[in-house]
Amino acid sequence: MVAVSAAPGIYDAALIRRQTLMGASGPRALVKNFRVFSIAMFACIGGLLYGYNQGVFSGVLTMPAFKGHMGDYDSDNPADQSRKGWLTSILELGAWLGCLLSGFMAETASRKYGILIATGVFIIGVVVQSCSISAGHSAILGGRFVTGMGVGSLSMIVPMYNAEVAPPEVRGSLIALQQLAICFGILISFWIDYGTNYIGGTGATQSDSAWLVPICLQLFPAVVLFAGILFMPFSPRWLIHHNRETEARKVLATLRGLPQDHELVELEFLEIKAQSLFEKRTVAEHWPHLQELTTWNTFKLQFVAIGSLFRTKAMFKRVIVATVTMFFQQWTGINAVLYYAPTIFKELGMDSNTTSLLATGVVGIVMFIATIPSVLYIDKLGRKPILTIGAIGMATCHIVIAGIVAKYRDSWPDHSGAGWGAVAMVWLFVIHFGYSWGPCAWIIVAEIWPLSNRPYGIALGASSNWMNNFIVGQVTPDMISGISYGTYLIFGILTFMGAGFVWWFVPETKRLTLEEMDVIFGSEGTAQADFERMDEINKEIGLDKIARGSNGNHVDIPEEKNGASIKEE
Repeated sequence: MVAVSAAPGIYDAALIRRQTLMGASGPRALVKNFRVFSIAMFACIGGLLYGYNQGVFSGVLTMPAFKGHMGDYDSDNPADQSRKGWLTSILELGAWLGCLLSGFMAETASRKYGILIATGVFIIGVVVQSCSISAGHSAILGGRFVTGMGVGSLSMIVPMYNAEVAPPEVRGSLIALQQLAICFGILISFWIDYGTNYIGGTGATQSDSAWLVPICLQLFPAVVLFAGILFMPFSPRWLIHHNRETEARKVLATLRGLPQDHELVELEFLEIKAQSLFEKRTVAEHWPHLQELTTWNTFKLQFVAIGSLFRTKAMFKRVIVATVTMFFQQWTGINAVLYYAPTIFKELGMDSNTTSLLATGVVGIVMFIATIPSVLYIDKLGRKPILTIGAIGMATCHIVIAGIVAKYRDSWPDHSGAGWGAVAMVWLFVIHFGYSWGPCAWIIVAEIWPLSNRPYGIALGASSNWMNNFIVGQVTPDMISGISYGTYLIFGILTFMGAGFVWWFVPETKRLTLEEMDVIFGSEGTAQADFERMDEINKEIGLDKIARGSNGNHVDIPEEKNGASIKEE
């Protein structure tokens, strides 16, 4: 055991010091940090809106009243199928744009007001959709695009806000709440569709309220989030980064329920300040003309920094891993299932719209439940095996569904068992996605970047997710009507390819330090330069001293190997 002065050692020492003061992670830590837990839960209403919006339109598309109002889009006419695709996928196009703008908005307006702005945009989009009863098809398209911009921004800013208000020992759990909130939103949207489908009857007499109610219900949680976020604290990290250190210290002490001069508050405050100084000095070194924190410079920095991701072979390899992983996540067909589940179940022989909606509701339940084990065990089992097994499972389900549809698609009434077998395969497919590619793809995208490039790398990966989401939503109706079982074959083959990509090209990132990330991606030295800069900052602000004890006493930490701390297995 030796005392280490390098930057990784400082943070190991800081972690030991913090654990001495606060104790270990786990359920008790969540109870102890109940104030922060409550704040994160409230912010995750943004995730609920995201999930609800993903799921609700699938049921609306099958409702006779909506079809009567918007015109037929269920015929075999290619123009009608393209229209149906736009009705669904326009939201993803808006979300892609919102995602690209969210980094700039969160940095200039703050994470808190970024959530406020994104929620306001979301509310405007829902209002436009609810007014489509008189304005028609164009209002639905425009409203869903605007709603998508809000959803895309919330999908980026809410996890960022939760990460920055959370203490390190519960940060992972609080970020994971976002994924569970998304699944919960999908779950309730399916069942609300199932219930409102009965308003006025399930046939020609169905009331317009059947589809207006589930759309308008989004306003309630959105208004609650919009009003409540005004009473939420700013991110301490954002305050420090914008030179509001006195306010940041006060907010941090309130979040932790401790006095402002408590050693734990001081330790975390200095860690955040060190990170802020690191980012500012990195910008000053690479882009000296953008180092002043003006709104225009912040806007330009987003594009300059993204361009830097393509300058070296090692960084481009990370770009490929992030964007291609998100490509395969969407081309597993998960959002085809979420957006068009009732249509798919009808294709699989369900004998009525009500039955297909009921089957769709089960999709929400199984996805929500399947996500929980991954949150608990992802750091123990690793990313690669879970992603690979999940992809093989999903691909197999697609192939089985394709075989059933190919054999029985012209005789479903005489083979109801085959139809329910295909439905069971859809449910199994959703289970495989829930524990694997749902959470794990986002973890990969967040982990692989050097410290100085991480915000822009994540934004690039997320934009790949939303753009492929848009394409899948656009082409799925044409695929189902045009090639029938071939739809599932294509998704299955692509998902098998995704398993191969992960296994042969994506390195295992479980428990790796930043330096080790550079080694496996072939960019040794990038992280070392980062750590040297961080080490200088730590000494400058006194973080190294407080990390080893208030009296400057050293805390023994594990000896390092290849410049990276050895972690306990």
